[in-house]
Amino acid sequence: MNWKFLNPDPKLVNKLKTEFKSTEIIARVLANRGIDSLNNSQDFFNPALNQMHNPFLMQSMEKAVVQILKNINKKNNILIYGDYDVDGTTGAAMLYLALTELGARAIPYIPNRAVEGYGLSKNGIDVAHKHRSKLIITCDCGINAFEAVEYANSLDIAVIITDHHIPEKTLPAAVAVLNPKRTDCKYPFKDLCGGGVAFKFVSALVEKMNKPAETINKYLDLVTLGTCADMVKIQGENRIIVKHGLQQIYNGTKTGITELLKLSGLNNKQLSVSQIVFGIAPKINAAGRIGDANRAVELLTTTDEIKAKSLANELFQENTKRQNIQQEVVDAAFNMIHAKIDLQSERAIVLAGDDWHAGVIGIVASRVKEEYHRPTIIISYDGNGIGKGSARSIFGLDLYTALANSSKHLIDFGGHAMAAGLTIQKDSFAAFKKQFLKYVNKSINDNQLIKSINLEGLLKLKDINSRFMDFINKLAPYGPGNMRPNFASKDVEIVGNPRVVGNGDHIIFKVRQGYKAISAVGFNMAEHYDKLIKGRPIDIAYVIEVNEWQGREAVQLNIRDIKMSE
Repeated sequence: MNWKFLNPDPKLVNKLKTEFKSTEIIARVLANRGIDSLNNSQDFFNPALNQMHNPFLMQSMEKAVVQILKNINKKNNILIYGDYDVDGTTGAAMLYLALTELGARAIPYIPNRAVEGYGLSKNGIDVAHKHRSKLIITCDCGINAFEAVEYANSLDIAVIITDHHIPEKTLPAAVAVLNPKRTDCKYPFKDLCGGGVAFKFVSALVEKMNKPAETINKYLDLVTLGTCADMVKIQGENRIIVKHGLQQIYNGTKTGITELLKLSGLNNKQLSVSQIVFGIAPKINAAGRIGDANRAVELLTTTDEIKAKSLANELFQENTKRQNIQQEVVDAAFNMIHAKIDLQSERAIVLAGDDWHAGVIGIVASRVKEEYHRPTIIISYDGNGIGKGSARSIFGLDLYTALANSSKHLIDFGGHAMAAGLTIQKDSFAAFKKQFLKYVNKSINDNQLIKSINLEGLLKLKDINSRFMDFINKLAPYGPGNMRPNFASKDVEIVGNPRVVGNGDHIIFKVRQGYKAISAVGFNMAEHYDKLIKGRPIDIAYVIEVNEWQGREAVQLNIRDIKMSE
């Protein structure tokens, strides 16, 4: 692993060191987060709801608000069409609850992943028509649903699209398209998730109806779930949303979320973004991966404790089932890589299999990408030779651009720079893979395939004190764009006897530098055990966290890499 020390402007570091009366390492961390003065740090350390941008700055917002007010006043049914992932289901739940409170006749609908696939579908529009809906509002999908929107228009059903995926040069013929990534949209913050865009939509409606802001702000817990799960940058408005949403989750304002927290052993705890991503999001996602994602919306909107417990248990069991199915596909993918992929000449991994469960291929793509640190596409074919694919990337390769370059071999595709989805005919796979690999091989070099870690700077163990930990806590919430800071310490000694634990996967040990000793853990780092028993100093890269065990809290180093000291 390459260690890359971030290199902020030394003059800025000295300035911050003086203004904050801090150590140099704290000043470096501040500078690395774009903080240039004590006065300008307040928005970062105290993200407030009044810092949110005016929702009417978003292109087409006025049109969207006028359209929904017309349907509310006429008492028309409104179909809320969400994607089947966490962002889509939590956003749809938020829209349903908020619009219902504002007088709308809202009907939530999430498509079946296996039957309808991704995005606004003809089947979903038929459902709207059956319910005599005059308006469809999408959440986290629809930006490229040209044919579906035309079909809705033919049935005299208006469509408002709220989405955050990258649009094409032209837009569907919807009444309004709300997406900050539109080239003609001047909304200042571009990184909202799908639920975040929907939140701004309802915020504008609340403002137009002269309702109090709390009408929509009380649903920030739902928007936070989608924001965390979709791995958007925890900066700007997302930081504000997550800061307040995590507190709402802790306060237990939604019955369904509370039941999920209980089953996950996370109730009565101040949660982090990572605990949402790894502890809660998989259970919500399981509803759509294995079965009907409408259950997730039902769980998130019910106030019936008995129903919430039943649904939460159902999703918990399906998540266990999903894990088993996922492991089977992961094993098959790894075996295929060992047998068929030439990692020396192919800088991306593109795999396809018959009847791999389409609900887990996104997770499998992430697992393969993490293991081999290269762009990965996993495709599953159905019985008709149609493949659904999920793609994940590394920094340096824009997936959306790479897929666009190969799009003549695809039925459809969409997504972001780091994550995308695609649909392909089986007989087009070879040509697609060849062109995709050609593009990737030209776009990234071998050095970019080596895992690297960005380090804030060198830290002496003696400087990890209560003031330093207070500073670390104030940097939260952590997430993409504001990751928990990585530090390095050199020439540390091993104290006592290191141990391998957890079926031989993890290591726990204690390090000392001078008179300061701290416990350390290395998850999935058992291959470094030999370095710990040589009796020589080591260099460590790590994040600092507080470990809670049996009611006790203690500072712990979560190790990212270990090297022998020179």
